[in-house]
Amino acid sequence: MQEENKKNNIKTLSFGCRLNALESEKIQSMLAPVFDAAIVVNTCAVTAEAERQSGQAVRKLSRENPDAPIFVTGCAATRNPDLFYHIPNAIVVKNRDKMRLDAYTDAYAAAPCEFKSPKVVQFNHPAPHLSKQFIQVQNGCNHQCTYCVTRLLRGPAVSFNYKEILCDARTAVNNGFGEIVLTGVDTASYACDGMLISDVCAGLLRDVPGLQRLRLSSVDPASPQIFKIIDLMHSDARMMPHMHLSMQSGSDEILRAMRRRHSADTVRRVVQAAGRGITFSWDIICGFPGETDELFNQTVDLTMQTRPIKVHAFPFSPRPGTLAADMPIQINRATSKQRVKVISGVADGFRHEFMRAHIGQTVQVLVEENNIGRTPHDIPVKIMGKSILARTICDIKLTGIDGDEYLGEQI
Repeated sequence: MQEENKKNNIKTLSFGCRLNALESEKIQSMLAPVFDAAIVVNTCAVTAEAERQSGQAVRKLSRENPDAPIFVTGCAATRNPDLFYHIPNAIVVKNRDKMRLDAYTDAYAAAPCEFKSPKVVQFNHPAPHLSKQFIQVQNGCNHQCTYCVTRLLRGPAVSFNYKEILCDARTAVNNGFGEIVLTGVDTASYACDGMLISDVCAGLLRDVPGLQRLRLSSVDPASPQIFKIIDLMHSDARMMPHMHLSMQSGSDEILRAMRRRHSADTVRRVVQAAGRGITFSWDIICGFPGETDELFNQTVDLTMQTRPIKVHAFPFSPRPGTLAADMPIQINRATSKQRVKVISGVADGFRHEFMRAHIGQTVQVLVEENNIGRTPHDIPVKIMGKSILARTICDIKLTGIDGDEYLGEQI
């Protein structure tokens, strides 16, 4: 209890990817025994807007908490530290050092401001109550995508030892988590001690009998490991039948310009191997330099052919230091935003069609907060009736649809 109270004095705010949130939890535990009070802001630089939001948040926290050290780390703090250096009581810790305690203690000691009685006065960012446990299996990336600043800021790929991952998984199950999500910067590239990511998944399903559901975070479509993961989905119901692909485009010409390693036909083969029981969601960048209407329509065509149930589409954001930032034929942002609406609408149609086909069926749902659950295909369900404890996995009959959510009743 004393250790938990100390953790409460270290507040964390994360932007961007789930990996940032997971790292913030680890940083909080690492700093709690050493600092009386502090705020950690784990920033994101994947887009210019994410970087702007990170800076805005740190400035606001500084005004509200003038006596608290604010450790600013993550990708925006690494790419653009000058954005934070001038903010009172902000202390920058770059990505390469973010998991080292001495990086924080050394930066604190060298800070130009003095914190005589550190305290957090105002922090209106409550930590999310997770129903699933995210476990980091690797960090960094070795690929050379022309638009991506993350690989420049997180460094080369490093995979974690299976014994550490297994220990984290067993701890998660012992703490009441029935679902685990394996995450990283380039999860599909995992390679350590002769094991690949499919071996890690198979190992956890074998070595953690109490594990009820296992997922992967975003997967590179170019990875041959996808087919082995699909085999696991077919053979073990605990491997959730939904996969998120970092597609980025459905045009081979644009994919080459991005230096992606897959083609549209790669995705067709993946979907064909998956069959009808497995669903997909995609990341899509709209308005990449040189993307004509014809090339964008190739992405639409691929979406129509392969029917993902969700697309996370966003306008291209040129990141300084990347090749794509200086490419010719930059696309008007209004055009990019309109393409986001188009491609998202196409996927929304497939999502609702999929949902309608399953009305009346009973599925296992992981309950989150406020009686909202998640199906194996990662679709939310609003559960009617009595309150169900979060992290519970139970049978729910799907009775209707409300927007992007199912309505359901516990069996």
